[in-house]
Amino acid sequence: MALDILVLYGSYRSHRMGIRLADYLIGGFEALGHRAELVDAKAVDLPMLDLRHSDYPPGQAPGAMAKLAQRLSAADAFVFVAGEYNRGLQPGLKNLVDHYLTEFDRRPAGIASYSAGRFAGVNSHAAWTVTLNAMGMVVIPERLSVGQIGDTLDEAATPQGPAGAALERGFKAFAESLTFWAEAAKARR
Repeated sequence: MALDILVLYGSYRSHRMGIRLADYLIGGFEALGHRAELVDAKAVDLPMLDLRHSDYPPGQAPGAMAKLAQRLSAADAFVFVAGEYNRGLQPGLKNLVDHYLTEFDRRPAGIASYSAGRFAGVNSHAAWTVTLNAMGMVVIPERLSVGQIGDTLDEAATPQGPAGAALERGFKAFAESLTFWAEAAKARR
């Protein structure tokens, strides 16, 4: 069954390395026959959170916010490309996510963490697990973590060297688990 998977990414930095991981994931899910699409917080450009989408009266949310709400509601699963900033959450991605709640409810989420260092965003992964569970998502147990991302994926999102080979091995189990939970949730909805 082909699934609709959104890959959410939130870096606002000038030289964004995590976009390589987002692109890799999109290509990987598309190769498996799924629809995969990037939701880039920088491109969506929501303001710092004041009102969530659900706080607006029907039809009065800003256009970009309403459009993304519809897209999130239509998705079968989410992958959060979670960079680690000072051992915590990436602020751009957190701001994007905080604008919504019911749009994510009862859907599976995978977390693909990364960092420039060797710890691969493990602190971010842990923090996102708590946050996404609190929002009603089922976070798959498989971790996909990329350390030294600049060496692991080149500019074209092609895996490099031993770390790239490990990423490809890890993606298989990650994708299988996300697909399993997305199909189960979709059947229930």
